[in-house]
Amino acid sequence: MFDKRGATVFAFALLAPATLYLALIVAYPLVETGILSFTDASLKRTTNWVGFVNYARIFNETFADVVVRTFVWTFFSVLLKMIIGTCGAVLLNAAVPGRTLFRILTMPPWIVPMAIGIFMWGWMYNGQFGMISGVLQNLGLVGGPVAFLAYGTSAFWATIVTDVWIGVPLVTLYLLAAMQAIPQDLYEAAWTDGAGRFYRFRRITLPLIVPAMITMSMISLISTFNSFDIIWILTKGGPSGSTTTMIIDTYKTAIGSYKYGEGAARAVLICLFLSVFCYFYFRVTSRLSTEPAR
Repeated sequence: MFDKRGATVFAFALLAPATLYLALIVAYPLVETGILSFTDASLKRTTNWVGFVNYARIFNETFADVVVRTFVWTFFSVLLKMIIGTCGAVLLNAAVPGRTLFRILTMPPWIVPMAIGIFMWGWMYNGQFGMISGVLQNLGLVGGPVAFLAYGTSAFWATIVTDVWIGVPLVTLYLLAAMQAIPQDLYEAAWTDGAGRFYRFRRITLPLIVPAMITMSMISLISTFNSFDIIWILTKGGPSGSTTTMIIDTYKTAIGSYKYGEGAARAVLICLFLSVFCYFYFRVTSRLSTEPAR
């Protein structure tokens, strides 16, 4: 048996590996990035302290358009993932023949390596030999080849569709697991009382999976906000910056233009935005966990 002091030392010893890991992998890079954002670091040998010049330069340029575009891109992508994922989870949770096969068929977009899946969508969006353009022409909906990635609006929505295709399986399986954790007695009692399917979904399923939906939406929001591969492989932020989000703009500034200080300032802003999201997420989940069951 440990005395109180020994138990405290033992507890700190157990926490030490995780604390060291977080300090080296998370805290140290964050601090270094924050310090770098106040310098004019680039390829030159000398680095000078410039204070808030990098941040002032960001807001004096077109960064506001990039921020708005990032929020719009994230909002529609996450919204579509949650809607399609919820509908898919409901269908996969239904007692229908071949349900196991349908669940397996949900996995490929998530299992296929992301780069391969994105390249596949890039070929599908091609105007000359892409499948989507060919189908639209055969149906008589368009008069000629449509290069979806060559125009700002269509490229913007094309990247959203690709991101939704990749992210929906995870949302579907996560919400499916939440639905399967609901006691069947609730459905049987509601069915005995004459409740229809839609009523059972609205009164039983939906309220009980709200915590899972909030968690999944936050996870999806963070990953979508930081999504780089999809946009970079498909459009590299073009055409004319129509698909340039904050993470793409940060990469172009820091790596493409070798302005490490300005890139670090943009990275700090991304971290601040996501921290605000996480703060409201924990506020909402804390409120849900403390509310009495109705």
